[in-house]
Amino acid sequence: MFKSEGINRLSIGVQSFFEEHLTWMNRAHNAKESLQCLQWAKEIGFENITIDLIYGIPQMTDAQWEENIDTALSLNIPHISAYNLTVEEKTVLAHQIKKGTSKALSDSQGERNFLVLQEKLKDANFVHYEISNFGQQPFFSKHNTSYWQGKKYLGVGPSAHSFDGKSRAWNIANNALYLKGIETGKVPLTSETLSSKDLVNEHLMIGLRNIWGCAWEYLENCGEDLATLKTQVSALIKDGKLVATHEGFKTTTKGLLFADGMASELFLD
Repeated sequence: MFKSEGINRLSIGVQSFFEEHLTWMNRAHNAKESLQCLQWAKEIGFENITIDLIYGIPQMTDAQWEENIDTALSLNIPHISAYNLTVEEKTVLAHQIKKGTSKALSDSQGERNFLVLQEKLKDANFVHYEISNFGQQPFFSKHNTSYWQGKKYLGVGPSAHSFDGKSRAWNIANNALYLKGIETGKVPLTSETLSSKDLVNEHLMIGLRNIWGCAWEYLENCGEDLATLKTQVSALIKDGKLVATHEGFKTTTKGLLFADGMASELFLD
């Protein structure tokens, strides 16, 4: 039905092809269902498929992580989003780690898994175009790439976000109130106008995570004093974490491990 209605891309949250990992993460599906889902999608004729995988799981061995990647490649999946497991406050996992009933996450495991992922997908002709996203041409995510390149976008539906280049708006999350708003001709939404510092900081945060990087022209057009920023960027280039480009600068392979930390250091106050 989806395919007949014109939907041409599926994003499937596999997370892991190992049963024990899915059980530990309290996922609603099992490993067999993941494989069956992907096989059915391909049989129906979907070629543009992306899956989510999670690494850095305490119970996951390095060999299992490699097998997860190899399984995805054996199924000819053209796009993979892979995320390092993180602990959020006030979650079951955070409580379990605090009580000692679950192993704490390991930064060294996350780093190992990330580097293996980069190597294996590069050998399979994937482009590492955003810190967590790898795609074969022409299967990059058009939706998320719009975010990462600072393009304008329109969100339709409850909770949907829109951006016009300088201001952001998001619709009310409540379905009933959203529908009532449509009937009355005014959908309730909240909006914010980004300050010049916000625009600089968002460009840095997003640009350091993707292959397109940051552009000095854009940053200078925001109207902020960038003297300190330029000094900091020069130091990070010398340290091998950033590299100069024709338009500005971008993160090196080495620097990707420190992208979030670099962004917070470079942010304007």
